[in-house]
Amino acid sequence: MNVEVAYALPHEQKIIALQVDDECTARQAVVRSGIVELFPEIDPETTPMGIFGKAIKDPGTRVLIEGERVEIYRPLIADPKEVRARRAAKMKAQKAAEAEQAVKE
Repeated sequence: MNVEVAYALPHEQKIIALQVDDECTARQAVVRSGIVELFPEIDPETTPMGIFGKAIKDPGTRVLIEGERVEIYRPLIADPKEVRARRAAKMKAQKAAEAEQAVKE
């Protein structure tokens, strides 16, 4: 069956198509794809994975289906909740400054 393995960095991505047997797991597909040779920071035993954007709890037991793409996830640089909170605080401060400036005019 045909599957893909994908990994993306901020300025580079790689999608490798490969043929695997019917009982191939997500982890096995990653190893067989050879993507670890291109990106040595990937550890198939511990790196989080998903299929089409949905995380897999245990890539070692998740058997793939024809046409699926295994995505290898990188660690987050910043917590999305913190980023949203900072953005909201910045917008609030900006609106307060605009309101203060309107009162002065």
